[in-house]
Amino acid sequence: MPTQKSEFHVIHPLDDVLEKKRTGEGLGHIKMSRGVRWSLIILRGYLILMLILTFYHVLQLAKV
Repeated sequence: MPTQKSEFHVIHPLDDVLEKKRTGEGLGHIKMSRGVRWSLIILRGYLILMLILTFYHVLQLAKV
């Protein structure tokens, strides 16, 4: 019973042929729905609150 031998050639990404990169020029603004806009506003507020709490905790640890 003959066995088939498979060979795979591995090319390192640095040795591969460069591809043309896409740019976002000329695409314009993306229209957001009301839900997406509110989600991003809430996320921004959450991140700001977490930063404030982190700095507050650091100040407590430093006993300032």
